Amino acid sequence: METVRRMRRAERREQILGAATRAFASRGYAATSLDDVAAEAGISRVILYRHFESKNELYRAILERACTLLAERVGSAGYSDRTIPALVRAAGEDPDGFRLLFRYAAREPEFRDFVDVFTTESIEIARRNLAARIPDPAWLGWAAQLTFAATIEGVIAWLDNGMPDPETAAERISMALRGVIEAASHSQE
Repeated sequence: METVRRMRRAERREQILGAATRAFASRGYAATSLDDVAAEAGISRVILYRHFESKNELYRAILERACTLLAERVGSAGYSDRTIPALVRAAGEDPDGFRLLFRYAAREPEFRDFVDVFTTESIEIARRNLAARIPDPAWLGWAAQLTFAATIEGVIAWLDNGMPDPETAAERISMALRGVIEAASHSQE
């Protein structure tokens, strides 16, 4: 007689979160049912409900997990030469979670709060880091907002195109950002 090893609660939760991330990333929030998630995880819906009371709760847990991974890998204190490479690595480790956070949740009013907090904090960090180079407040605001948008869209484009040459991806994204900063600084001359 073969014995079935039961997963620990934390392991099962991680399995469900991983499966749900894949399911939501491939079909979107509205088109993904809890039955889809259970099938992706290879579990029954009953087991799924033991961990998450609703689809909304499950989706929020996925977004929290993606935010936590980013915070652990990238940090939240400021910008350095290691920030963009760390962001690229984090996105490469969890491409579906990154896309859910910045592509899908950003368009879903019910979950936009996750992206809004991250966006606001990131733009403020960019503003502080660029202030010495761009004294004009209007161009500083423009550059801070655009560098954040270009960074996120640059990483998503990299993911969408098969993560080409991961060793140089961060440098290429940084080159694009330098163009934004140069354009904003140009108005000062």
